[in-house]
Amino acid sequence: MTGSPQRPLLFLDVDGPLIPFGVAAEQYPAHAGCPEPLDADANPLLARLDPGHGPRLAALPCEVVWATTWMADANECIAPRIGLPQLPVVVWPEPSDIDEQDERNGLHWKTRTLVEWAAGRPFVWVDDEITDTDRAWVAAHHPANALLHRVDPRRGLTDHDYAAIGSWLRRLF
Repeated sequence: MTGSPQRPLLFLDVDGPLIPFGVAAEQYPAHAGCPEPLDADANPLLARLDPGHGPRLAALPCEVVWATTWMADANECIAPRIGLPQLPVVVWPEPSDIDEQDERNGLHWKTRTLVEWAAGRPFVWVDDEITDTDRAWVAAHHPANALLHRVDPRRGLTDHDYAAIGSWLRRLF
C-alpha cells in the first residue's frame, strides 16, 4: 500500500465495515488470532474485529486511508489487531454552517471532506451510512471515478463486498 499518486484511494470507516453492530452482542463472534490481545480497559467491540480484514485490504490495488471518527486511534487500536501498517488518516474539519445545510439536504458529513482529500484521484469509500444523495453529489463534484460502497453494519465487510470493491478497482487499470 504505497502512496503512489496513480493508485486509487480506499476511504475506510471502522464502525460498521470492520466492527459490525446492530444486533444482539452474542450474535457476533469474538475473533481469535488477533496479534494484539485486548487489555482490560480496551473497547470491548474490538473483539469483533476479524483479523482476516487486514490481509484482504492490503491485497487490494489501492492506498487505504482511515475515514473514521476513530481518526488516529484507528492506527493504534485497529491496524495492529488486523495486521495493517500505519495508514493515512482523514482529519475531519470542525462543523460549519454548510454541514447543517448538507444534513438538511441528506448529504453525509464526510462526503465533502473525502472529495477534497481525494484531490481528483479515483477512490472507493466504504461506509455503512452512504446514500444515493452522497453518490449524486460525488458524481457532480469529483472529476475522477468513485465507488461509494455501502456496507451492512450488522454484518460488516463480507466476501461479496471485497469482490465488488476489488472488481471495481481492477477495472481502473
